Amino acid sequence: MTAARGFPAVPPRPGRRGRSWWAREFIAAMEDAALDAGLLRRGRRFAGSGRLGPITVSPGRIAAVAEDPDGAYDVVVHLAELTDTDWERFLDQVRAEAGHLAALLDREVPRSLVRSADAAGVPLLPTIGDLESDCDCPEVGDPCQHAAALCYQAAWLLDDDPFVLLLLRGRDADELLDVLARPPDEPAEPATDDGDDPDLDRAVPAAAAYAVPPAALPAEPAGLPQPAAPAFPAAQGLPDHALALLVADAAARARALLADPAPALGAEADAVRWAATHPATAGRVATATGRDLGPAVRAWELGGAAGLAALERADRAPTAEEATAEGAGDLSDARVRRGPDGRWYAFRRAEGRWWPAGPPDRDLEAVLDDA
Repeated sequence: MTAARGFPAVPPRPGRRGRSWWAREFIAAMEDAALDAGLLRRGRRFAGSGRLGPITVSPGRIAAVAEDPDGAYDVVVHLAELTDTDWERFLDQVRAEAGHLAALLDREVPRSLVRSADAAGVPLLPTIGDLESDCDCPEVGDPCQHAAALCYQAAWLLDDDPFVLLLLRGRDADELLDVLARPPDEPAEPATDDGDDPDLDRAVPAAAAYAVPPAALPAEPAGLPQPAAPAFPAAQGLPDHALALLVADAAARARALLADPAPALGAEADAVRWAATHPATAGRVATATGRDLGPAVRAWELGGAAGLAALERADRAPTAEEATAEGAGDLSDARVRRGPDGRWYAFRRAEGRWWPAGPPDRDLEAVLDDA
């Protein structure tokens, strides 16, 4: 039987929709079905108030107790579990590409996996109307502020561990990894008379192969020469480990592009990406570019290439939409910009430069709160 997972209560912090794209899709399913934007705003504030108790996630439900001035309320959010047939189709999609399993183990959800699952008729992420809530508070609204708060905090859990979503859909991480470690059932190859091993011709998905713990290797016979450890040649002006780091970064970048193709970065943007991805090298990158990359690195951490593009526009005149938004927020030493990803970004003036004021959001009011 699939076990439930418990998560401690979240201390007070700003209420947000989540950082990852899959957490934001989860929240969009709840928000798009809501009829009262005011309840959503109250739910976002409640999520950050520290008044929602420990969260329990189990197949088909997320549950917590909300501490309100009027009393304590039990709140539950439901999401339909996948059927056994759905799970088989989903696991087939994971097995189809080794990078899918590797990404899940790295706590990432590739868009390509979700698209493949959707094409196979398996809805991994909820859509409008999929999230249903129950709360014994007297509030009229679906979701009420307590259920909305629980969804916002669930999105924070999804940011850190996408296996929470899979548990909600019906299977925990250990169960999934155990299944993926076994190749799919196939009829055994008949033994041949020429001594060939039929197992050598059996196809094993790469994802399953990588999920199996490696077997112990036999000891090397004594006296054989040992090969030297692979090493990258030294390069003038670079530390000894630089080329190895470049190779690792190129591999990670290639995997990210396979999961979610994006336009190529220019040299300046890629320098910012590098400094944000490898903080230990940020000083060297700043020296090489002759720029103080602090605001740009922070923008990349919050919004990637879209965050950097929004920052670059902070010094320029606002569009009509941005000017209206700034007027509505009564901003003085702050401003907002709409990024190419459709999200709003807030910036504050500090030491003569614009700095990101907080995470981006599609909700302008939430961004104006930060600004």
